[in-house]
Formats: sequence, structure tokens, C-alpha cells
Amino acid sequence: MRMVSEVFKVGAERQHLILRRALADRVVKIKDLAAELGVHEMTIRRDLDQLAEQGLLERVHGGARLLEKASEEIAHQLRATKNTEAKEGIARAALNLIEDGDVVALDASTTAFALAQILHTRKVTAIVSGLDAANVLAQNGVPFLMVGGNFHAPARSFVGAFFMDTIARLHPDKVFFSAKAFSFATGFTDPHLPEVGAKQALIRSGSTVVAMLDASKFERRALATIATLDQVNILITDRAPPADIRAALDAADVKLVTQEEQ
Repeated sequence: MRMVSEVFKVGAERQHLILRRALADRVVKIKDLAAELGVHEMTIRRDLDQLAEQGLLERVHGGARLLEKASEEIAHQLRATKNTEAKEGIARAALNLIEDGDVVALDASTTAFALAQILHTRKVTAIVSGLDAANVLAQNGVPFLMVGGNFHAPARSFVGAFFMDTIARLHPDKVFFSAKAFSFATGFTDPHLPEVGAKQALIRSGSTVVAMLDASKFERRALATIATLDQVNILITDRAPPADIRAALDAADVKLVTQEEQ
């Protein structure tokens, strides 16, 4: 199966929306998509044909159906293409915190993956749990340790008891993690419980803990708390957070770094 990122080379935004609709509804109709996206039905037929050729959808009469084997891959890749510019800016700001000789640990988030893509510009050793980060580090010649465990397909990562036992024995200089949401009341939260446990263990292992969140995640909450402010040393974001969050960061002695300052 081709990676979903290849889909976005032609008709990027339109096919992006079609895949999102397919994830939500499982079956999409040509007539409905044409009306929703404001294009001719023939254009939608071509889009569906291209997506079917790549093994992402199956053509059915009048539309297409999401292939079960492709759903997790699509979901992961769509997350990777969301707020890309913000994630890249946050990654560059994170890189400025890394010194040659550091041992850095990255969670399996797409923001950490953006950091992994530029980590070769520092002389470091990395600890990772995500397959995508491991692949890019290998390609770029960055020494790294892959921490295994139970494979968690939605994030293409390893989680579980074996992961947490192993990471507890490691002591990276800096840990970089992301979350689905942050609020003062609930802290850094995420909806995927296997990932929550892995991120918690990763955070406990580090000397310096760096949270990386784009501004769209502020004043929101997800199912489970990963960490509270007292467990984090630095927060990197793309834009200055609301005043109440800035006040909470100051009160917790958490350093705020924004992309705008870089």
C-alpha cells in the first residue's frame, strides 16, 4: 500500500476532505461529495479512482467505501498533515534546546517526528518508541535506541509493560512529548490510553521535560492526563497562549518558548 502522504501531491485539499469523510462515514457518495465540495461529479469520480488505486478506498456503486485495513494508516497520515507549519516551527524551536552530546527521548507524536527529521543537525543519541521517527533517524545516520513493546497501530508506536519497564531503566537528558490537549484543570491530556501510559513513563525518565503543543490545543481536554505542569520544565508552542495559561506557566515555573520568538 502506498503511504497516504502521496495522495496529497494532486488534488491535495479535496482528497484530504474525502478521506476524512470516509473515516467518519465509512461509505461516501459521489453526489454528496460533489455538493459538499462544490465540484463536478466527474472530478469526484477521478479522486475516488485515484484513492482506490492506492488501496485506500474501494469503489462501490455511486461512491466508495473505506477499506478497514487502510483506516489506521489514513488516520495516522491525516494527523501528520494537520498543522504542519506549526509543528515544523515548534520542532525548530525544540532543536535550539538540544546540545551536542545530549541523549534525547522522543514520544511517537507527529510533532516529535518533525523534530526527528532535523535531529541530524546535532550530535546526539536518541531514544524513540515510534516507527516513523526510527526510520528517519536511521536514514539520517542518527544513533538511536528503539524501545519496543506492544505495537500500537494508530500511532505506529510501541507501548505497554515491556516499554515502561525498559524506559524506567534509561535516563535521557531531555524528553520531548506532545499531547492532544492542554488545560490548567486537567494538564496535558490524550485520548489514547496505551499512549498515555507510554508518555507518562517517558516523562518520568528525563532530566528535562519539554512539552510541544501547537496553539490549537490550548484550553481543551482529552480523556486521560499525561502530565501536570509540575512535571514539565519547558513548553514550546507556535503562538503565545491565553493569559490564564501564561499565568499558570509562570506560577509553575515552566519556561515558555514560542515559535514567534525564534
